[in-house]
Amino acid sequence: MLTQTINTPAINTQIIGKVAPAHSVTDQFGAITGHVGLVATEFSYRKDEEIYGEEEPAEYVYQVVSGAVSSYKLLSDGRRQIGAFHLPGDVFGLESGPAHRLAAEAIIDTTVRLVKRASLEKAAGTDVHVARKLWAMTASELRHAEDHMLLLGRKTAMERVATFLLEMDRRLAVAGMMALPMCRRDIGDYLGLTLETVSRALSQLHSQGILGFSGARQIVLRNRQRLQHLDA
Repeated sequence: MLTQTINTPAINTQIIGKVAPAHSVTDQFGAITGHVGLVATEFSYRKDEEIYGEEEPAEYVYQVVSGAVSSYKLLSDGRRQIGAFHLPGDVFGLESGPAHRLAAEAIIDTTVRLVKRASLEKAAGTDVHVARKLWAMTASELRHAEDHMLLLGRKTAMERVATFLLEMDRRLAVAGMMALPMCRRDIGDYLGLTLETVSRALSQLHSQGILGFSGARQIVLRNRQRLQHLDA
């Protein structure tokens, strides 16, 4: 659903009666659009609604304004592998080829803003500032993909859960608490684990006093140092 058109780089813009969470990192996407005067269009998606499908033409680049998005691939046997969780401020949909390699859907009710890929590429071809920003975003995605490959290939189940919690603590925690937008099945599909294994690992960390629960998806890290030791 198209909500409005903007040309502002601010992430904590008021949208559909709610304020999008501020993001702690530099808004590279907003810096690009603001620098060259590109117009970003905002769309809202309901929980579990597809934003784009695998192999669909990659005509736009997206940024999460509020909510959360997962990018994933469905395997031939019906299993799902989530490649990344995109949170407020994150850019996704950048592709080297003409089509999306993964599908993307809203984990919860989500608002994204998007810019035509052709417009970004044209700006990058004439403006070194834009080219450098796009390169930085691409390098960040590559670094995440490499880290995720290591996680899936070499880490134990407990190490994977510890890595995930530390990542979410870094990206989501407010006043020491993580409010996870994703369910445990989503976490399992991201970590290559079953729902039961994720639940068992979280229960074990809770019994060891490493984390506490303050609701179904609200987690408090009580001993970050011990969690970091498990990740190591």
